[in-house]
Amino acid sequence: MSHIQITFNGLAAVVKGKKLQVGQSAPDFILVGNSLDEVNKVRFEGKILVLSTVPSLDTPVCSMETRRFNQEAGHLSKEVAILTVSRDLPFAQARWCAANGIQNVLTASDYRNYGFAEDYGVLLEDLGLLTRAVFIIDKQGIIKYIQFVPEVTQEPDYKEVLGEIKQLL
Repeated sequence: MSHIQITFNGLAAVVKGKKLQVGQSAPDFILVGNSLDEVNKVRFEGKILVLSTVPSLDTPVCSMETRRFNQEAGHLSKEVAILTVSRDLPFAQARWCAANGIQNVLTASDYRNYGFAEDYGVLLEDLGLLTRAVFIIDKQGIIKYIQFVPEVTQEPDYKEVLGEIKQLL
């Protein structure tokens, strides 16, 4: 089910998956961490979780976005966790994080299946990648904010995301 208008380099892109709404419970997920460990929603219970989905960390905009969230996370409460999700292999994510000094943001991969991509409605159907989006989930597991970036090659509205996080603290 396509539910939002997204473009990739100016061309219409089909985004598949469930249409999540602010106010509903965030779906559970199982992703693969950088050490091939399981990363799931339970791991973030009691924290405000910022989920940032990106096509690939090895691209300029995804790299800038994740580095920016890493920088911002250093100024946020320990009650906030930021998780960047892509389809990059965990080994590539770990290498990218090490090369870019990423210490305040976790990265995880949805490379094994489309579960996360489908459940969060972020699957770029034709590319098999994740679209650029940000979800904020409160300490009780409720979705409080959703931002789909209309043009995948652009960065999210950081000011809006940070404002929403601060309202939950």
